[in-house]
Amino acid sequence: MVAMRQRKPAKANRKVDDGGRVVVVTGASAGVGRATARAFGAQGAAVALIARGEEGLERAAEDVREAGGEALPLSLDVSDHEAVRAAADRVERELGPIDVWVNAAFTTVFAPVTEVEPEEFRRATEVSYLGFVHGTQAALRHMLPRDSGTIVQVGSALAYRGIPLQAAYCAAKHAVQGFHESLRCELLHKGSRVRVTMVQLPGLNTPQFTWVRSRLPHNPRPVAPVYQPEVAARAIVHASAHARRREFWVGGSTVATLLGDKFAPGLLDRYLARTNIKAQQTEYDRSPLQPDNLWQPPDREKDYGAHGEFDAESSARSPQQWASRHHGLLALGAGAAAATALTAVRRAARSK
Repeated sequence: MVAMRQRKPAKANRKVDDGGRVVVVTGASAGVGRATARAFGAQGAAVALIARGEEGLERAAEDVREAGGEALPLSLDVSDHEAVRAAADRVERELGPIDVWVNAAFTTVFAPVTEVEPEEFRRATEVSYLGFVHGTQAALRHMLPRDSGTIVQVGSALAYRGIPLQAAYCAAKHAVQGFHESLRCELLHKGSRVRVTMVQLPGLNTPQFTWVRSRLPHNPRPVAPVYQPEVAARAIVHASAHARRREFWVGGSTVATLLGDKFAPGLLDRYLARTNIKAQQTEYDRSPLQPDNLWQPPDREKDYGAHGEFDAESSARSPQQWASRHHGLLALGAGAAAATALTAVRRAARSK
């Protein structure tokens, strides 16, 4: 069931009172979810924040309020469909009709396929795929009768392109992609005004690399180039207001990866086999004391914030994001980007 600290009920029908949107963000206590909740708060939204870690949630709620929004923190596990449904009902009662639902919660295991236990694959799938299903269904229960609302699925370049050491995560994101496409077709068939879109993200500087379950010899890291979570948050907020598009690509590396996979998947296999084992690890050994968020939230008593430990190399801007917002112009450069990606992949494959 939904658990949280006692607080005064939020003002009912806030959207009707002052024009702000009502937004739900899962995985809101850290990383992309945390940055996204704050970004919606800066627009004056009433934001329901869903995550497991109470301390991280409370600090995230403070971020939203400081940004100018209203916050309703809800501590629950998105793998529990009854808890997610109850949370959606509570948001509707306390904040008003849900305008936007953002699915961002996930967990995973960094390890070769042969070193991931069956129960670990199951747990990662229950959170990173079924958590999206549960959130989407909970949102649809309220949105479909009103014939309005937007659902944003937070995806990744890895929703299309699997990479080594991340089979659990890649499989879940592939599943979300298929689920998203099926639902979108159904809504189009019905002529529904409920919108669903997906935002495909690049490597990001989030706390996941501090607390992810890992069996790698060195500490895991995002594949470069690395972007700050605020880049993702801006894209998600933009997508929520332009959800007629089926998906948004964020970051030049995402574009190169997806185009490379479309036109030369076999060559990309060889490139990733050659480069991505090392590219996903730092040079320092993994600490045996590193927290692990697979089953329990590390931010239950400690706040990790939105950023990870890679601030020094992370970019707060993405020129490609502008291009994505002006996607008519993006088509002009697609051929050149594809050619560049294919050339890089071929060179790497030949050198193997």
